Amino acid sequence: MTQTSGSTTPSPDARRNTIVLVAAQAFLGAQMSMIFTVGGLAGASLTPDPCWATLPLSLIVLGSVLTAQPMSEFMAAFGRRAGFILATFAGAIGAAISAYALQIGSFALFCLGGVFAGIYMSAQGFYRFAVTDGLPIEAQSKAISWVLAGGLAAAIIGPQLVKLTAQAMVVPFLATYLAIIGINILGPILFAFLRIPAPGRRAKGVHHVGRTRLELLKDPQIAVAMICGMVSYALMNLVMTSTPLAVVGCGHDTTDAANIVSAHVMAMYLPSFFTGHLIARFGREVIVGIGLFILAASGAVALTGMDLEKFYLALMLLGLGWNFGFIGSTAMLSAAHSPEERGHVQGMNDFVVFGGVFLASLSSGGLMNCSSAGDPTAGWQAVNMAMLPFLTLAGGALIWLALRPKETR
Repeated sequence: MTQTSGSTTPSPDARRNTIVLVAAQAFLGAQMSMIFTVGGLAGASLTPDPCWATLPLSLIVLGSVLTAQPMSEFMAAFGRRAGFILATFAGAIGAAISAYALQIGSFALFCLGGVFAGIYMSAQGFYRFAVTDGLPIEAQSKAISWVLAGGLAAAIIGPQLVKLTAQAMVVPFLATYLAIIGINILGPILFAFLRIPAPGRRAKGVHHVGRTRLELLKDPQIAVAMICGMVSYALMNLVMTSTPLAVVGCGHDTTDAANIVSAHVMAMYLPSFFTGHLIARFGREVIVGIGLFILAASGAVALTGMDLEKFYLALMLLGLGWNFGFIGSTAMLSAAHSPEERGHVQGMNDFVVFGGVFLASLSSGGLMNCSSAGDPTAGWQAVNMAMLPFLTLAGGALIWLALRPKETR
């Protein structure tokens, strides 16, 4: 089942919502690049076992996984604005807990802060869906691209704030998490301008609208979109989480790591200015396939060495591959369900996507630090070799979908 399109001209409220969500992606989203830049290094400073250095980052993703479906259902019942504001409060609480954990040197408490940060991360994932509410299918790909393009500003703001705050206080990274609290305070002010009405409540005696979850999962386009979205995001997270550890571990400094992450995040979001146009011209599945190919190229470059220029190239390719794979799969998903099914579909999708990201993040520290007896070169190679089977899975699923007779798709 696909959505039907009405007028192809976005309403004034739709344009307003796009601006608000682009701004949210830019300013509120900066906290995620900050956290993923310093989280592994902060975790390493708190735990005596380097194998667990990235556990706090993994728990951010776990928090996102566990709250994806409840957050989707909450927004379906009470509206996008309520869900997004709730998430900014959770982000502020998570940053406060993490800051206190750094102050007292508690790794366990730092992990707890990560879980709360995951609630915000879950809601941020819905920005790309919220912008499509009320839009015709023809306009959705471009709107998704514009919202994700807001991450370009986050790619600049986040790492620059890390440079200013990482060593600004006696306790390393403490000021970074205090800055994140301030970023979240902007959330309720920004979302006050959002104009997405809550969906109408079901009539009395009506228990379900649209297809069941099982029926939705049996839809080939939905299933393949979920697989490709999960693989694109999980592999990006797997490599990005390991990058600061690999960069610092092979003799470069924290500033180099921040600059590489900044270049990576810019490569994630800068292409969004034209990804929607490419999808409109070549099709969703083609752009997803190109994204998977670029992700494979990123891994190939990373395996050739650990010079700074190779880190930059590998991570920029990683960002571009994520952009094509993730935006393309999101567009596939948005076109495959009705508005009444969005609560089920979007929640299930992000549960699958961020479930994969959680496993990738959890594996990152082990592959980087424990599969190679602490050798950063061998660990970095293990991380990038781990991409191959998952790229094969997603590529195979996409080819299977393309080869299905059109009347059965």
